[in-house]
Parts: sequence; C-alpha cells; structure tokens
Amino acid sequence: MADTMLGLRDINTYYGKAHILHDLSFKVKTGEVVALLGRNGAGKTTTMRTIMQLARPRAGSVQFESQDITRWATHKVAQSGIGYVPEERRIFGDLTVMENLEVGRQPARDGLPVWTVEHLFELFPNLAERRNNRGKQMSGGEQQMLTIARTLMGNPKLLLLDEPSEGIAPVIVEQMAQTLLEIKAKGLTVLLSEQNLHFARIVADRAIIIESGSAVFDSTFEELETNPEIRDQYLSV
Repeated sequence: MADTMLGLRDINTYYGKAHILHDLSFKVKTGEVVALLGRNGAGKTTTMRTIMQLARPRAGSVQFESQDITRWATHKVAQSGIGYVPEERRIFGDLTVMENLEVGRQPARDGLPVWTVEHLFELFPNLAERRNNRGKQMSGGEQQMLTIARTLMGNPKLLLLDEPSEGIAPVIVEQMAQTLLEIKAKGLTVLLSEQNLHFARIVADRAIIIESGSAVFDSTFEELETNPEIRDQYLSV
C-alpha cells in the first residue's frame, strides 16, 4: 500500500526555551517499517513524544490516517491506534506478566492483526516461560519484550519504538530483530528510533537521519550504504 499513515509537517517542538525540533517533516506509509537514526540528543525521542502529544509542538502538524491529531490528548492519540513503547520500559513491576498484558488490552481493529496473549507468547517465548513472574523480577531485555507485547495487546495500527535495542544483551537484540520481522510480516506499520545501525538495517525498509532536530537524510538503507560520508557525518560517535 502506498497510502500515508503518519505525516509530520514542519514540526517545531521546544522544551522551555530550548528549540529541539526544527521544521521536521517526514511521512510513514502504511505497512512500512521506518528507522529514525541519529546521535544522542538529535531529537529522536522528542519526535516520538511529539507524535504522542506528550511534547506539544509550537508549530507544524501531526497527521495520522489523514486526521490532524496535533494537540489531541495523549490518551486519545493512543486510543486512535498509535502504540508507544518508550525507552524507559514503563512496565508495572508489581504485576505479573499476564497482568501487565491485560492492562494493555484494547478491542480488535478492522483489517488489522488481532494480538492475543497466546499469539504474543509464540512471539516472545521468554514471556511464556515467565508468565507468572512479576515485572520487576525480569531482566532488562525481558522487560523490553513485555513492554512491546503489552503495547501490541492494544492492537495498534502504528507502533512507535524508542531505542528498542538500547541496554539489552546482544543475544536478546537478535531475538528482538526476529520478533520485529515477524511483526512486520503481519503488516503492522512501525516507526523506531535507533542508534544500533545493524539492528535498524535488519528490520527497517527506510532510514531517516535526524540531526539537530531536522531530517537530513530520508531514503533506503542501500542508499545510505552507498554514501558512507553521510553515515560518517551524522551517525559516527
């Protein structure tokens, strides 16, 4: 499908007097997996927070399925079909895996895959084994899996993943990549922010590089690989 699910147009977002996003514009098509790349502090997390209206843009608009959702209440954005997995993995530590999943449950949406607990346990075998464990008893990688699984219980149309591979063991990163490929195969639209270029390359169709709150590159990973100077300029540490 070539229709646009998400569109940011000339977004300017501030934290106090600090101007973080500068005329940021890009689109995500239905069924596409897009990676937001950039160094720490480039504006990737602020982009996610702006889409969710956790950070209010002073100018510009966020369009979701051709609806202007700018300045909507965050809970309304979530109910409209955008699932957000923040970097800090906000699970309920005193609840079990099963209870965490139930918290995220929303009704099925027409024309989209329905994510059941059984299906999610197939996708995340670690969670199946620990279904009765409390969230705080799990490793960082397992907590990340639980956060994603709980968000999928909301049957989202669009999944926002903020740094999904950050701070987790390499073996779990590989599992996460395979899981995202399975999610992608179901046709779910995904926007992820990522610093791990290898991980992003495995799962995403397209790369958008953000530098100082502006999009400086928007194309395929093949295009990025043929332009090492872009990679060196904007992504090297």
